[in-house]
Amino acid sequence: MRSLRTLAATLLLLAATIQIQALPQSKPAAPPADPTADLQRDTHDGLTVMARPLTDAAQSKDIFGKADPMPLGIMPVEVFLKNDTQQPIRVDIDTIQLTVHPRNGRQDLDWLGANEVASLIAHPEGVVPSQPHRIAGIPLPSNDKKADKFAAQLRPLTLDGEVVPPMGMLHGYLYFNVSHEMKLADGASIYVPNVYSMPSNKPLMFYEAPIGKKKADVPPATEAPASNPN
Repeated sequence: MRSLRTLAATLLLLAATIQIQALPQSKPAAPPADPTADLQRDTHDGLTVMARPLTDAAQSKDIFGKADPMPLGIMPVEVFLKNDTQQPIRVDIDTIQLTVHPRNGRQDLDWLGANEVASLIAHPEGVVPSQPHRIAGIPLPSNDKKADKFAAQLRPLTLDGEVVPPMGMLHGYLYFNVSHEMKLADGASIYVPNVYSMPSNKPLMFYEAPIGKKKADVPPATEAPASNPN
């Protein structure tokens, strides 16, 4: 009887092993796609600056909902600051500008803070209560409850913080008033003038990255063979 029980247990174990081996093996999860892979960039001193303009009305509405700044003629630009060094890097985000090229030449646009955009959304007719300005990127409270509601929606999406951590990245939207001229995104660039290596606080050279996708590589033209005059 003991031998029969041992044989039965062995057969059950063998059957379970065969069943486990027959189960389909799950594939390892694919790494998440890099959202910046297709963007133009400016890289030096271990910091990379990239930016993506948002010019599609439906996409802007999907991202910002009722706090959508595009109907006001404001273009959101998603900015990425990537640090590939072992030391933190400080970026003065208040001085970031969007360089555009209208018909009359070059223009450098300052960005609007979440509070400023929220006030414009809340009061599109132009009657805007007095709003405090931001200090070093920190939104200050106001007495405008209608605008505060929109600002609360915008702040989590807005570029915030000035220190890019080692081997890390900061990213978020900045808002530029282009007066409904979304075509100004073509040929525009994001300008980051004040960047410092920490902890020495040594200033680094400015960054200027064309916004949008990388241009497709165009193969060089080949010369046609010379015709034989004979």
